[in-house]
Amino acid sequence: MSVNIIKDVKGGVCAPKGFLAGGVHCGIRKNHAKKDLAIILSVTECNSAAVYTQNKVFGAPIEVTREHLKNGMARAIICNSGNANTCNFDGVEKAHLTCRAAARMLGLDEDDVIIASTGVIGQKIDLAPIYSGIEMLKGNLTPDGSEDAAMAIMTTDTRIKQTAVQFDIGGQTVTIGGIAKGSGMININMATMLSFITTDANITTEMLQKALKIVVADTYNMVSVDGDTSTNDMAAIMANGLARNELIDAEGEAFDAFVEGLLTVGEYMARLIARDGEGATKLLECNVQSAPDEDTAKRVAKAVVMSNLVKAAMFGCDANWGRVLCAIGYTPGNFNVHLIDVTISSKIGTCSVCKNGYGLDFYEDMAKKVLSADEITINVFMNQGKCQARAWGCDLTYDYVKINGDYRT
Repeated sequence: MSVNIIKDVKGGVCAPKGFLAGGVHCGIRKNHAKKDLAIILSVTECNSAAVYTQNKVFGAPIEVTREHLKNGMARAIICNSGNANTCNFDGVEKAHLTCRAAARMLGLDEDDVIIASTGVIGQKIDLAPIYSGIEMLKGNLTPDGSEDAAMAIMTTDTRIKQTAVQFDIGGQTVTIGGIAKGSGMININMATMLSFITTDANITTEMLQKALKIVVADTYNMVSVDGDTSTNDMAAIMANGLARNELIDAEGEAFDAFVEGLLTVGEYMARLIARDGEGATKLLECNVQSAPDEDTAKRVAKAVVMSNLVKAAMFGCDANWGRVLCAIGYTPGNFNVHLIDVTISSKIGTCSVCKNGYGLDFYEDMAKKVLSADEITINVFMNQGKCQARAWGCDLTYDYVKINGDYRT
């Protein structure tokens, strides 16, 4: 099924019925201008699901959230920025204590709280400011609080990342909203990226988990800024059922409609994360078409946007297409490089640079103009099948090194 109309709406995670949010500066971060604690709350219990980083080193909040979501239910999300609470001997205990404090303030069970953290790894987390922040948020969670929450989960991000969409399922209006953070340590494999999604759809935990995995595979997991998979990556979704659509408990038209709406949110967020890569000046998209199979299409697309040489060339407006072919060539898979065509395009125009694995003559001045745009698409036509995939990344700039050279200090 294809949803007839997916409409953009305002409100982020508060756009779906029954959700409140807020964000404050509580003192985890030294910069008082930056919010550092967020809470998202549903007025009623939610079927909930999450996917997590596949890094063997993972944050204490992930361990606690996994435990809390064993029953597939939650009502609130709490997230701090400025400290990842990772590789700390008392991290799990402190994550539990944070959930307990939030639950007490909200009148919930501790198990109903999803917890996430982002920031510096290996630094002990002080609970005093978190407790203070929870008190500040008491009574200050509002239907207009999505932007404050989105700001509070940012680290090196320069852009607020939030969106919401509406569409119909069985004659009922369903809304999905989301916020996200991510700028560096981004090579999502879930999987520093966090995304919190809310919906008023009436859908079981099992189908919610299935939908989230489908969407993550084609959106968040197709983003790379720097090739480093974070220890704290998490995407979590809560569905409170207040849209009153007929329960989605199996695959079918209603499930497909929900996945399509969730995919719209995921793709929008994925592009925002890539566009806001640390030090980035350009969004890169690799669009792979006519691949022999889906896995090959995804691997090729990801290899191109992950290549430091490609990323540096895009920063320098250098149509060095050989670097694209090089990245394709070291990608695992059974395919013929002598059938591949490559074009590079932007809002300024398109340059064909490679045909059947060999270079084409093109005007360098025109290519430079195409690459001067802030969004660039590298199109790879494999001409060996019917599968396709897209991946998103950014250029590699001097500022990336500056940001990460003194990130901790």
